[in-house]
Amino acid sequence: MVDVIYTCPMHPEVRQAHPGSCPACGMGLELESAAMADDDPNPELVDFTRRFRIGAALTLPLLVLTMGPFLGFGGLREAFGERGALWIEVMLGTPVVLWCGWPFLARGWSSFRTMNLNMFSLIAMGVATAWLFSMVAVLAPGMFPEGFRDAEGHVGVYFEAAAVIVTLVLLGQVLELRARESSGKAIRALLDMAAKDARVVREDGREEEIPVDEVQPGDRLRVRPGDKVPVDGVVVDGRSSVDESMITGEPIPVEKTAGDALTGATINGTGSLIMEATRIGADTMLSQIVEMVANAQRSRAPIQKYADRVAGLFVPVVILAAACAFIAWALWGPAPALSYAILAAVSVLIIACPCALGLATPMSIMTATGRGAQMGVLIKNAEALERFETVDTLLVDKTGTLTEGKPRLVAVLPENGYDEATVLSLAASLEKGSEHPLAEAIVRGAEGRGVQPGELGEAADFEAVTGKGVKGRIDGRTVAIGNLQLARDIGLEVEEVEALAEKASHRRDLGETVVAVMQDDKLAGLVSVADPVKDTTPEALRALHRLGLRIIMATGDSERTAKAVATRVGIDDIRADVLPEDKARMIRELQAEGRKVAMAGDGVNDAPALAQADVGIAMGTGADAAIETADITLVRGDLNGIVRARRLVRASMRNIRQNLFFAFAYNTAGVPVAGGLLFPFFGILISPMFAAFAMTASSISVVSNALRLRNKRL
Repeated sequence: MVDVIYTCPMHPEVRQAHPGSCPACGMGLELESAAMADDDPNPELVDFTRRFRIGAALTLPLLVLTMGPFLGFGGLREAFGERGALWIEVMLGTPVVLWCGWPFLARGWSSFRTMNLNMFSLIAMGVATAWLFSMVAVLAPGMFPEGFRDAEGHVGVYFEAAAVIVTLVLLGQVLELRARESSGKAIRALLDMAAKDARVVREDGREEEIPVDEVQPGDRLRVRPGDKVPVDGVVVDGRSSVDESMITGEPIPVEKTAGDALTGATINGTGSLIMEATRIGADTMLSQIVEMVANAQRSRAPIQKYADRVAGLFVPVVILAAACAFIAWALWGPAPALSYAILAAVSVLIIACPCALGLATPMSIMTATGRGAQMGVLIKNAEALERFETVDTLLVDKTGTLTEGKPRLVAVLPENGYDEATVLSLAASLEKGSEHPLAEAIVRGAEGRGVQPGELGEAADFEAVTGKGVKGRIDGRTVAIGNLQLARDIGLEVEEVEALAEKASHRRDLGETVVAVMQDDKLAGLVSVADPVKDTTPEALRALHRLGLRIIMATGDSERTAKAVATRVGIDDIRADVLPEDKARMIRELQAEGRKVAMAGDGVNDAPALAQADVGIAMGTGADAAIETADITLVRGDLNGIVRARRLVRASMRNIRQNLFFAFAYNTAGVPVAGGLLFPFFGILISPMFAAFAMTASSISVVSNALRLRNKRL
């Protein structure tokens, strides 16, 4: 059984096995793993919504009763009499404070008990002060000195202020919780994509529909037209196009044939496929995406530390400011001075509530990571999101990142006395037992050009010559395939080698890898293989240049081949003949020059470089080790994902700074105004009700600004 863990959205270090409130900030704890969540709404949202509705229903008549005389409806209060009206205020206001506002009072008490002062500390102090003062004023008005009485001798009560504060704070909490629900929709939408059933093909050919949870690795499954792919696997038989847009963000279906990988939750097109299950349950790409997004949404960006530090100092400063406002109004304020003092102190406590400050960064991060997941950009944590904004250099691996990673046969150049089919047959016969990518490309290319597998000879005395090529015997004759050095070693004439070098140079200038095919110490022809550049690469590189990145290509290819590719796609700089261990060293050298470096790669050998880089970017089509090491994973596996990631990061950090500026500016300006700074000049003193409205409005504005990222064009 999986352990259920609850954690705080603002403080991920808080973890416990049961729901409750965060001891650091008072916020309700949420499930740590999105996969554990069910379809039911957030219980805290349900509870707060109910409290808000009841609070609003009681607060509205309370406001009519108390504010009526100022709006020309004084007859209602006169009908009940002053004493009767006060008891009606007690009956309407007390349930709002003690039941609707109980979660805030409990969290506030907990914050003082543990000395983790937070926004609920201020809310609880303000509401409790207004309500207790009012209750004493109703039950024992004679206890109050002259400074609390107005011209008619009445002691003012503030039930309506306490009730409005609670109701508005509840409104803010409900809107915030709904926003959190909304920002988590990316995760739930991904979870909902998963197939519920799978059609398993038994060994006797019988087909049976079973729950997807019962699928085991190695099972053969039929995916019918229009069905969702149940789990991750490999096509065994059939041909179809598969819509992978929900995982990659790319709208164009991908053609799938035998040997191609399938991702669970993608949608099959018009063809029928037989697949073999390889990864199930938590190991599927969908489950890993869900967990990565959930972890990223709970992570904290370094910029949040400044907000935390300010918020930690802010609460005691506000309490001190409220005390100073009370003393100033009590000593120098007009009659009833002490009533004005209470009003000013409560207003300071409420308007200074730093909830907008606490929401500024987490809401933007949650929304940005969810939006990224929808577009096939998986950001591991908020720190990576912030670091990527400062990156100025992008180091990219060539094979599998700029190129498709699958070499293809592009040209066969037979010598006199040989034809294309003979050269291909010799090359494919010798290479068919090799696992080298070039060998695979030659064999596949020969089949594609009409050389049947039955026409290939059997290679004897096969020998791989390190760094040069391979040789062996076919039908009793010596055959060798390799580079110029191998041609010299087997005894080709100098003139032949020079002519061979000239032809090979021309093809290498086109970015191709050229090997010589030799039979009985004679040159039979040349075979040219190339790893095609992805169709998306040139435009993606232009977009990355526009986004301010210098791009360096690292490759194990020769400098000539590397330059050919770089010229074609628009690379700023190249590093050729690079060994896997050299990439991490190159990144350290660039960092020593003061550059912020991102590394994009897809192979196991890229993992050290991905870890060394300021930001590691893995292609989702690559090795698990690379994906595990990287800070950002591109599900689709092409450079357009980096373009999207860069745009998303810039928009996110701009959004966070907007939120923090607004929250800081609001609190800085709000406290002195609430304390009565404008009263000597304009006669304005804000009521706690308006302070509560302003505090709620600031939180709503921060949440709304963060949610704009959901519609950001990437």
